[in-house]
Amino acid sequence: MALIDLINENVVKVPLESAVKEDVFRELINLLHSAGKITDPEEIYDAIITREQLFSTALENGIAIPHAKTKAVNTLTMALGISPDGIEAESQDGKPSHVFFLILAPPEQTGPHLEALSEIAGATKSGSFRRLLITARTPEEIVELFQDG
Repeated sequence: MALIDLINENVVKVPLESAVKEDVFRELINLLHSAGKITDPEEIYDAIITREQLFSTALENGIAIPHAKTKAVNTLTMALGISPDGIEAESQDGKPSHVFFLILAPPEQTGPHLEALSEIAGATKSGSFRRLLITARTPEEIVELFQDG
């Protein structure tokens, strides 16, 4: 499944309202719940927090990819949130995270999960693309950026 197949206006939040990473997780999980993609937000939050306790999923260059495998989803599911000001998320480079890709996958589906992580890494490698994401003002702009990319 291609990354663009997971991104639509219903699962993109621009800008994020939260200022703390755990609240960002809840905000994105609630977005998935509102979009009808998940049924148990608390189980998913627990899975994300458990994974995050192993080590932070905030990478470098303003990108964070909180993810978890959980039986609370039947297929690869994703939400995307943008924080123009950035949020402290214990990133590898010590800088705030601006772009949050929350990815959920069922425990038995390793391939699509790893594929999505790889696609995100490739898509966000470009500094200009990251800047376009961070300065986008609407979910529609975000979806367009991925469609054009």
